[in-house]
Amino acid sequence: MEQPIRNGETVNGRPAPLRRPACRNRPAPLTAVVETGSLTVAARNVAQPNGGSATANRRRFGFTLIELMIVMAIIAVLMTIALPIYTRSIQRSKESVLKNNLFTLRTVIDEYTYDKQKAPQTLQDLVSDGYLRQVPIDPITGNADSWKLIMEDASNTANQTQPGIFDVRSGADGTSLEGTPYSDW
Repeated sequence: MEQPIRNGETVNGRPAPLRRPACRNRPAPLTAVVETGSLTVAARNVAQPNGGSATANRRRFGFTLIELMIVMAIIAVLMTIALPIYTRSIQRSKESVLKNNLFTLRTVIDEYTYDKQKAPQTLQDLVSDGYLRQVPIDPITGNADSWKLIMEDASNTANQTQPGIFDVRSGADGTSLEGTPYSDW
């Protein structure tokens, strides 16, 4: 009669295939076989190399509630630090776009006044005559119609019958990160 092949033995010079556990839902317990001459001893639930048993290692697949709570607390602390920095950077970028838009509008108003020998009556005149593609949006208010137009003094205009736009300012209420009101820019 043929002897059963045990794990680790060789058959025809090749290692024998490992046997699968009888039940697929439960892993087979670890066993150790020790052979000394004619005496064979088998032991179940042999200690693992890391010091724990097979049943203890099965419980270490997930995180505990305390570990998850600590991670969530760390994330919350990082968010409370990062959120004000993020909102401040968004506000700073809006202010930078506002300064750029005001500079562009003032430059275009001056060019229009020098070219036409009269100041524009509305910001739409700058678009219709090709000085701008469109009236820029005030990034603080989010609206292109909120610009405050400062009209020239009739006594100082080139064409005294039609005073036009001399300057433009933001129509936004509030103060900048520098502490100056947007309406003074």
